[in-house]
Parts: sequence; C-alpha cells; structure tokens
Amino acid sequence: MLVSLLLLLLLLLSPFLILRLKLSRNKSKLNLPPSPPGLPIIGNLHQLGSLPHRSLKDLSSKYGPLMFMHLGHSPTLVVSSAEITRDIIKNHDIVFSNRPKTTAGDVLLYGSKDIGFSSYGEYWREARKTCVLGLLSNKKVQSLHYVKEEEVAIMINKIRSSCLSRGSVSLAEMLQTVTNNIVSRSVLGRRVEEESTAGGKSNKFGELSKRLLIQLGSISFRDLFPSFGWLDVVTGHIGRLKATTREFDALFDQVIEEHRISAMSHEDNDQSDKKDLVYALLKLQKDGKLGIELTQDNLKALLLDMFTGGTQTTATTVEWAMAELAKNPKLLKKAQEEVRRVVKNKSSINMDDVDQMHYLKCVIKESLRLHPAGTISFPRETSTSVNLGGYDIPAKTIVYMNVWAIQRDPKVWDRAEEFLPERFINSTIDFNGQHFDFIPFGTGRRFCPGMLFGKVAAEYLLANLLYWFDWKLPGGAVDANLDMTEEYGLAVTKKHPLILMPTLYSP
Repeated sequence: MLVSLLLLLLLLLSPFLILRLKLSRNKSKLNLPPSPPGLPIIGNLHQLGSLPHRSLKDLSSKYGPLMFMHLGHSPTLVVSSAEITRDIIKNHDIVFSNRPKTTAGDVLLYGSKDIGFSSYGEYWREARKTCVLGLLSNKKVQSLHYVKEEEVAIMINKIRSSCLSRGSVSLAEMLQTVTNNIVSRSVLGRRVEEESTAGGKSNKFGELSKRLLIQLGSISFRDLFPSFGWLDVVTGHIGRLKATTREFDALFDQVIEEHRISAMSHEDNDQSDKKDLVYALLKLQKDGKLGIELTQDNLKALLLDMFTGGTQTTATTVEWAMAELAKNPKLLKKAQEEVRRVVKNKSSINMDDVDQMHYLKCVIKESLRLHPAGTISFPRETSTSVNLGGYDIPAKTIVYMNVWAIQRDPKVWDRAEEFLPERFINSTIDFNGQHFDFIPFGTGRRFCPGMLFGKVAAEYLLANLLYWFDWKLPGGAVDANLDMTEEYGLAVTKKHPLILMPTLYSP
C-alpha cells in the first residue's frame, strides 16, 4: 500500500520535485559511493522488495559492499562487508552511533526514550547502564535462572501431553509463549501469556506483542518524506500506533503502581537478586543517583525495550535452530547425543550442564549466522560528515549494516550457505561483536546489551527440547523439503511456523 501511494505522489508532484532534485544534485560535489539508479522522488524504495536483506545483497554484488541509496528523502548507506564494518567501528564509531528519528519510535516508545531508538548521548548511556544493572548483567542473568527453569518446565509438560496424544506441536507458538513469560517475569514480575484462551483464541498479550514488533518495524511517510507526514494521519497509521501505546500504557501503569506499593511495604526486606526490572528502576528513580530523570514515560519506554529485544528474537533463534536440525537429521542426532551424554539421567538440566554442551553452542552460533534475528541492523545516522573507504559520507546519512549478507559472505565463510555447526568447533569467534564477520547482536557502542540474556535463554531452551524429545516432521514429510521461507520484520521469522512431531525420550 505504501509503495502504491508513493507512486501516486510521483505522478502528482514529479515536476516540482524533479526540479528540486536537479538543483540539489548540481550543488553536490561529493565523491559518493556507487549507487544503483533510482526513480525520481522515491529513489530506490522500489528495489527493496519483500525481503530487503536479500535484495540489498543482490544489489551490493553489483554496486559494491559500500552502496549509497536514496530511500525517499533519506540519503542511505548500505554496508555489506566485514572489512568496512571494521573500519566504521574501529575508526569512526562515535560518528556512526546516532539513531535517526522514526515515527514508530516516537509514538510507541514515548519519544524514543528507550535504549534501541534513542539518540546517542548522556541519556542513552545512563539508560543503557540502568537496564544492564537491573536485568542484563551476568549476575542478574544467573540470579533469574529459576524463572527460565520454571517456564521451560511448563513448556516441556505441555509437549509431553502432545506425545501422549501422538499429536504434532507448533514450536513457534510454544517458543513465543515461553520467551514472553520468561521476559515478563524477569521484567514485570508476572506471567502475561498462555498459548491460548479457553475458546482457542490467541492470548491478548501475545497478539499485542506481535503488533508492537510489526509496528516498530513499519515505515511511515514522515520518515521518508517529512513534508508528507500528514498522510500518516490520513491513512490511520498514527491512530494504530497510538492504540497500541494505550494498551501497553494500561498494563505498565498498573504494574508500576503495584510495585511501588509493594516496595513501600517491604522496604526492610531487600532481596535485590530476586527482584525484577521494575523494582530496580523504581529504586534508581527513588535514589536519584542517575544522571538522567526517570519519569513514568521513561520507565515504560525501557520496559517496552526489554520486550521488543528479548521475546521474539529469542523464540525465533530457537525455532530456526530446530528447523535446521530437523532438516539435517544427522546433525540433530549429534546434538542430542551430546546433550544426553552431559545430562545423563537427571530429572532437570542446569546451567552447569549447558556450559559443557559445546556442540549445542555451535548449533546456536551457526543458526544465528544463517538466520540472525535482525538481518539488517537497526539504522544508524552519521552525526557529522566522514570519509569512509575513500568516499564522502554526508552528515545525517542513514546507515544500515546488512548482517545477513556479511555472515554469508563466501569470501569469509567456507560453504557459506550450508548449515555447518562444526565450523565453530575450536573457533575463537564469539557473540561480542569484535569478530566483524559475525555480528548477530550488533557491534560497537550500539552493541545489543541483552546479548547474554538472549544467548543463555536460547541455549537452555534448545538443550531441553533436544534432551526430552526425539523430533521428526509430521505426516512422513521429507526432511530436505522443509520450507525455510522467511517473513520480514523487526525479527525475521519463518513464514510458515515450524510444526514437528515429538516422541518422549526415556533416559
């Protein structure tokens, strides 16, 4: 619909805007990177396709790993190589650390007062530090492991029930539910979702979370053509964003008030290692020791950030890993044998067990190499003009790193399109963003602070699925024919959710 409206604008306004475009080009003496030819007004928007990471990879193979484009009004730089990414982070990271303002971020995240969408500066640094201390540090992740154990046990029992009835299970649905509940208990101190209600309809919170992720990844007219922001109102886009905000407002206002009352009545009983993020934020708000003010809206923006960063991304990672293993039964068997050898006959898996599952960790890495949740990085924006690779990059250029293309570069990765967990055995490559050919959690100052939380949850979920059950495709389907089609969004998911047949394993 957006592209159709843009083409209509092209016809109506082309004489005026073409004149402006020619004038601006005549003024430009910059040595810009190679650029694919675009259309007047909309630039290269029509070339993105339904899976932009794939379209941009194809374009970069022709125009180079540093490619300049125009997405509507926005000058845009697309980076598709580890070498250029290294240059950016090592030599120009501060220049590339800002975020462009987006309509969705401003409306859904209270003026982009979260971590992911906020501009680089003092507020961002303090907000990031706050969430790391309150939820994402190694100590906090370990102290909240009991939440993962309890929620995963609930999921395992539900899969057991499917085994008794010899039915198949939608792993996508179950994984989304368990990750929503792990994150909600860690952040809010309460469970917020079940798989379905009594009538078989999806839980309201689950649908609300999906809507939030879709809307945060949406493109608005104001983002592409500031002069036509009024079309976001006319098309109902702003109204839909505000409706989502109101629903989260109601939940978060209630939760924050409950925590305030509880904190006041238990001030002398401080069990900080077992308290959720809301308690941690309220304590920081009360102490007033931060360099920023934590208003009610700031609190809610940070809480929303944890949901967008920690729910669908983790569920998607495990679903892709299980899909790749189901497609490769020999690798599935190898991973299961390791997990079962480590756990032996114990009734539950602990984190010490997972630490010994070296092949399982390779499976997670390889899954994130082929299927990073964010195939294209969050947009950055240059704060000043900069020279990169001999080219002039203007200030306020929007920058995307094509993570998907970088991690499938055949110049770096042997048999780059194949699922080969063995490539990471005895490898020093980790998730910390310093190996620039493997950056599923980003790199530099904008590296994802929730990496440890997500990695630990994904490994623990996968270990339990592999230990307790044997898996096969339903209906005698052939493993090699498993549909791996993608669906684009803030997190790139399987277009057709993964459905498998479990068989209970008896140690």
